[in-house]
Amino acid sequence: KYRTIENGKVYGGPMQYLKKGFAEKGMGPLGMILAGFFAFLCIGGSFGGGNMVQANQACSQLVGVLGEGSFLDDNRWVFGLFMGVAVGLVIIGGIKSIASVTAALVPFMCGIYMLAGLLVIFLNFGQIGSAFGLIFSGAFAPTAVGGGIIGVMIQGMKRATFSNEAGIGSAPIAHSAAKTKFAASEGIVALLEPFIDTVVVCTTTALVIIITGTYANQELQGVEVTSAAFGSVISWFPLVLTVAVILFAFSTMISWSYYGVQAWSHLFGRSKKAELIYKLLFCLFVVIGSSLSMGSVFDFSDAMIFAMSVPNVIAMYILMPKVKDEYERFIAHTKN
Repeated sequence: KYRTIENGKVYGGPMQYLKKGFAEKGMGPLGMILAGFFAFLCIGGSFGGGNMVQANQACSQLVGVLGEGSFLDDNRWVFGLFMGVAVGLVIIGGIKSIASVTAALVPFMCGIYMLAGLLVIFLNFGQIGSAFGLIFSGAFAPTAVGGGIIGVMIQGMKRATFSNEAGIGSAPIAHSAAKTKFAASEGIVALLEPFIDTVVVCTTTALVIIITGTYANQELQGVEVTSAAFGSVISWFPLVLTVAVILFAFSTMISWSYYGVQAWSHLFGRSKKAELIYKLLFCLFVVIGSSLSMGSVFDFSDAMIFAMSVPNVIAMYILMPKVKDEYERFIAHTKN
């Protein structure tokens, strides 16, 4: 609804609807401030959750397969450099064929991942009930992570927002580029994302981890827990998971670089020079992310991504009547 098209490029997302939507409500100055604040946080989110976390976890999975003490384990920056160059070829060099191959392979890898997850669950069908029971008892137990129910809520919100970005404001940047006559129709499409990401994929992953018991291994972190869970049932699956994680990381980094460029352009101008500076920094953070510890990477990413929701949620509440109007206009069109 509020996107801008300039020289054939689409600029959308919270930066636009905070600025234009609030101006329509007579709150232009507030909208401008919130739009700038969101853009700043989005840049941080693109360097963190959309970049460093992806490189870090992909590298950890590959190290896990190659074994501790391997060359890559002592030189993680090498993996980061490789990924950084690959990402740079797409976002700077414009080699779209790499992105096209990734776009084709990612759904295929996701399908294999889900089939493997369902196989593990099917082979342990009798434990599904106890697995869900453990999830609920853990959520409400006084000893739960972070200190009982409040701790679980905080940890759960952090991981939930990270997994599907619902309400964060990043996805609207991508959806704004869609070719559609009605804004609400794209909004309805967007509703599928949290369901597929969190309800389907993440729940399957959680059940596999709990059923196999790898969640209790305190020595494992991040993607290592998932890899060990699948490996305990399907010995060769960590190799497939390594390929999948690297592809998922690569595609996610390309997507988030687009979000970051949009936010960067909002703050520093829509010039090729400004875009190039951002893209070079983005590739540098790929190398940094693969070399840092998982804890520090996730702490930074969680802070940036969760903070993005503050100006976006304010926008959603204030512009809710606009959403209702767009939805009713779309429904009326479909009935005619």
